[in-house]
Amino acid sequence: MLLQRHGLRAKKHFGQNFLMDAELVARIARLAVTPAGGSVVEIGAGTGALTAALLEHAARVIAIERDRDLVPLLRAEFQDALDRGALELLETDAKTCDWNALLTGRPTPHVVAGNLPYQITGPLLRSVSLAAATLDRVVFLVQLEVAERLVAGPLTPAYGALSVFAQHSFMTERAFVVRRGAFYPQPNVDSAVVVLTPHAGADGSESEAFRALVRAAFAQRRKTLRNAWRSVLNTDAAGLENAARSAGIDLSLRGEALPVAAFVRMAQALTS
Repeated sequence: MLLQRHGLRAKKHFGQNFLMDAELVARIARLAVTPAGGSVVEIGAGTGALTAALLEHAARVIAIERDRDLVPLLRAEFQDALDRGALELLETDAKTCDWNALLTGRPTPHVVAGNLPYQITGPLLRSVSLAAATLDRVVFLVQLEVAERLVAGPLTPAYGALSVFAQHSFMTERAFVVRRGAFYPQPNVDSAVVVLTPHAGADGSESEAFRALVRAAFAQRRKTLRNAWRSVLNTDAAGLENAARSAGIDLSLRGEALPVAAFVRMAQALTS
């Protein structure tokens, strides 16, 4: 392993848990690059296992790694791919990346893939949502709990604000589970691979009304929508009732009962 060969250890403050199972790495690469060709931005190249697998299928891989100790090792490991122009290695923080800028003009399909540290999962999901119009697919390895929330539907325990925000831009699918023993160092939880496919015409835009409604609906899950939305956008009781009637929403329900489209309708009714 690259770390051990150079006397390095995984860094806990970066949330580094490296996937070591070669077959699982290959499965993720196939999900990310189907059909073959296209361009993949890899979040967190780490020890290069997924980078190598992606290079077998993609026309172009743009690998992002913020750990300055790993970057020179990756450069040495993949010098041939760098020289051929098949690989670009960026030492930067993925949370600050502009996916549109990285992928515009590159061969299609456009994909973002990676093994996400738990602490940056939320910001990166938000980031790729904003770039939905540029992307053809997103393939992330995340904690199993997060995966369940991403794919959850209304009236299920895992359904919440994250579900609504993700499904507003993407069709979400849990591809397969990855057990904790497949990682080094071994985390305390299992993980799963999720595939996010942008909806036709999705541009990642979310109105302030939509965001406010979703957050309020799940801030206190036991509240009815009438109570949860009472002060959203400074709407009075009559205005709220009128908007809900226009959107076809029963305010006696709780947020967990509403599909994504209902939140969109309500936001439009409140701001029309």
